[in-house]
Amino acid sequence: MIRVRKKAFLLLLLCGTIPIVMLIYLTMTTDEAFESKPDNILGFNGREAKLAQRVREIEEQNQVLRRQLSLSQNQLVNVRNYMAIENETDMVAMETEKNGTKIKCVSTEPDVPKCEVIHVAIVSAGYNSTRNVVTLIKSILFYRKHPLHFYFITDKAAHLILQMLFTTWNVAGVEVTFHLADDLKSEVAWIPNKHYSGVYGLLKLTLPQRLPKDLDQVIVLDTDVTFASDIAELWKIFRKFKGKQAIGLVENQSDWYLGKLWKNHRPWPALGRGFNTGVILLNLKILRALSWSQMWHLVAEKELMSMLSTSLADQDIFNAVLKQNPHMLYHLPCQWNIQLSQNTRSELCYREVSDLKIIHWNSPLKLKVKNKHVQFFRNLYLTFLEYDGNLLRRQLFGCVSEKPNAVQDKLNEISEDDECYDFRRERVLIHRTHLYYIDYDNTPSATNDDVTLVAQLSMDRLQMLETICKHWEGPISLALYMSDAEAQAFLRYALGSELLMSRRNVGYHIVYKDGQFYPVNYLRNVAVKQVNTSYIFLSDIDFLPMYGLYEYLKKAVSMMDMATHKKALIVPAFETQRYRLTFPKSKADLLSMLDMGSLFTFRYHVWAKGHAPTNFAKWRTATTPYKVTWEPDFEPYVVVRNNIPEYDQRFVGFGWNKVSHIMELDAQGYEFIVLPNAFIIHMPHAPSFDIAKFRSSSLYRKCLKTLKEEYQQDLSRKHGLKALKYLSVDK
Repeated sequence: MIRVRKKAFLLLLLCGTIPIVMLIYLTMTTDEAFESKPDNILGFNGREAKLAQRVREIEEQNQVLRRQLSLSQNQLVNVRNYMAIENETDMVAMETEKNGTKIKCVSTEPDVPKCEVIHVAIVSAGYNSTRNVVTLIKSILFYRKHPLHFYFITDKAAHLILQMLFTTWNVAGVEVTFHLADDLKSEVAWIPNKHYSGVYGLLKLTLPQRLPKDLDQVIVLDTDVTFASDIAELWKIFRKFKGKQAIGLVENQSDWYLGKLWKNHRPWPALGRGFNTGVILLNLKILRALSWSQMWHLVAEKELMSMLSTSLADQDIFNAVLKQNPHMLYHLPCQWNIQLSQNTRSELCYREVSDLKIIHWNSPLKLKVKNKHVQFFRNLYLTFLEYDGNLLRRQLFGCVSEKPNAVQDKLNEISEDDECYDFRRERVLIHRTHLYYIDYDNTPSATNDDVTLVAQLSMDRLQMLETICKHWEGPISLALYMSDAEAQAFLRYALGSELLMSRRNVGYHIVYKDGQFYPVNYLRNVAVKQVNTSYIFLSDIDFLPMYGLYEYLKKAVSMMDMATHKKALIVPAFETQRYRLTFPKSKADLLSMLDMGSLFTFRYHVWAKGHAPTNFAKWRTATTPYKVTWEPDFEPYVVVRNNIPEYDQRFVGFGWNKVSHIMELDAQGYEFIVLPNAFIIHMPHAPSFDIAKFRSSSLYRKCLKTLKEEYQQDLSRKHGLKALKYLSVDK
């Protein structure tokens, strides 16, 4: 650098001194030397001609010197660029001012090849942790331009949730591989860990040995980080690893490893301030060659003799290993892990928004952490939290995807000239689904007679949840049709409800909005598939079960020999038009309210056919279960075994969604038996948007009729002669 500057200065000095010397020389030359020369063709005398010639020579020399000076300045700028890139980041490293023009020094390194796969490993355990994973994945997908391969180390719960999520999300250029944490726990379970992450906070130590042997490098991320840039920029840093550098980390931005946070604070050994493991670049090939597993085991065993346990899980062990083997460390620029913990120095890592790369919410306080710019970081996080994940299904143009898009193939088979195209499209759609959005824990009763209430809802029925939980103490499986933003509103509502938080046996399954209609039967199928009891009660969210119905149904299924016979137990449905109702405590109370006109049989005045076969007149005096036969448009609420046929997903919004399912049960030989001492009551609410569309749109009604006829024909072909009766149903 000094040599380049000296050379530039000498050239500049030379340019200025040569003209001065020449002018002095010319003035000292005698006139006589030129007087003997003849005048030139321009009329100059000899002296003037000689002076003009000298001036031209000097100008030519100056031009040569200016070109050399320009080359020297370019060389100086290149050196500055190189040094800035080496010391900071691959992107903009510095800015200088010259003649009022701002110069940006940009990396000259080539980008990651367009279709090169970027590999990412994440540890996720428990139902709640998967919500953080989704926000992290959204932030990565938002900026990414390359194919991705995620490796998840999960427990069984997170495996179920994330596998369903990625299957239904169906993002182009994304592959997912799962490794069960149970297979890895034994390698780290012997380490005492005080960190709230427990044994799962140590599993990153096992990655070099557990990830595929042909995988040479991987980015490892905590679930509480948020990307603010393309992950390819981070992946590109692997090229800078030299020698035996195998672990890329950002320096810890708190004083934890300095041992100065409180009196007698004694952290694990670390280099300087230590390093944070929320973002790690692992060169797996080098780590395997260095016998990584043996290395960290020996270090951990030695330090645990005096430290007794880890305080920051794997981070303590990584730091202890690097303390003894500093040659393995690559020091990442700090903007790749801006740590928003207490007593952080993260503000030194950025001056502009463009400096931000990864935000790490590594404080137990998470979004409530104190930081000068925490509101900006919080808004960035909330943006991805509520961002519509369906918009991230974009294609990676130019990269050949090996995963066929079955949904798109089916959509292509539907003629867009079909006036019922929108309805047929809904049957094909696969909705992004996040199972068990809130922590869940339910163990079915050992007597094998347990019953789960199944229902579906949207945001406008959310207020029914607490009331239903008061009426039904058994397990519940709910499918909620919501946008990403609505899911967050639901989460805040649920977390703020003491009643809902006290019920660990309610499974909330978010099905994200996509399409024009309410996919009622799709939602029912999602909820039914997550039931872990032998029996299910197929209800709707706006019905309140009678008090004690859960225990009553458990006794009923055991008495009706449903384990070996196809039976559907009917729970009679009633309704009230009063928003404030003194709920009947018994059948006698209900009959009295029927007589007084404060209760009615369900939809008797608008859709009597739907429940008429229940025979309410007989039910009033019945003391034992009685059998009824199927009739057209029958749609009772029933208790059945959990292995029932799926609801037909061609029916969306309003109309025939339950009718078609009851018809299928009848075709499969189910007996319909009415329970004499059970009931549910429909609570009043504003008409749904789909009912409004049914009433106002002739095309809606026409397409529903078309779908009904096609379903009846399909049922007849499926079940043969015994299903011919369904073709005679009034069309």
